Amino acid sequence: MITISEQAALKVKEMLAAENNPNLFLRVGVRPGGCSGFTYGMGWDQEIKEGDETFEQNGIKIVVDKDSYPYIKGTEIDFKESLMGGGFSIQNPNAVASCGCGASFKTALAEGKAEKCDD
Repeated sequence: MITISEQAALKVKEMLAAENNPNLFLRVGVRPGGCSGFTYGMGWDQEIKEGDETFEQNGIKIVVDKDSYPYIKGTEIDFKESLMGGGFSIQNPNAVASCGCGASFKTALAEGKAEKCDD
C-alpha cells in the first residue's frame, strides 16, 4: 500500500483542480538514476495499465506500476510547507540509503543505476 497524508492529499486535490480533468489520478513510480540509484516520479495519468496497483486514500486515487511497486511498497507521501516554500516528501521503508535531496534511494536488494550527484 502507498499512503498519502491529509496535507499531501489537499495539495494534490488543489493541483488536480487546476488541471480541469476529472479523469486524472496520481501516478507514483521509480526509475533507475539519481545519486543513489533510483529516483521517484510523480505525475498525472488517466490510463490504468495491466499490473498496476491502485489505492485510494483521503480522496486521492494513487496508481503504481508493477515494476515500481516492490521498491516503494509501504511508502508514505506527505506535503510540508516552510518559509522557503513547500514540497512533497517521501518516506520509503524500503530505502536503505538516500541522497541529501531525498529524491534518490537504493534498497537492500537493488541499487538501480546511480549517477553523478549535482551538488
